[in-house]
Amino acid sequence: MPLSGEAIRLMNYIDDVAVTLRRILATVPTLPAEERAKVAEHLTNARPSVEEVATALAAQ
Repeated sequence: MPLSGEAIRLMNYIDDVAVTLRRILATVPTLPAEERAKVAEHLTNARPSVEEVATALAAQ
């Protein structure tokens, strides 16, 4: 069964997020420890989280 346009768009969004995360990972070594901690806290507090989205997808 072919995917709907909406499913394809969502998968493209996920790909965009993955690209962004790779960029973040590439930059992490350049940050001092204090800045890494602040960025980590910001990421941890970001909502919705990947886990929340994955749970919503699995529940349907």
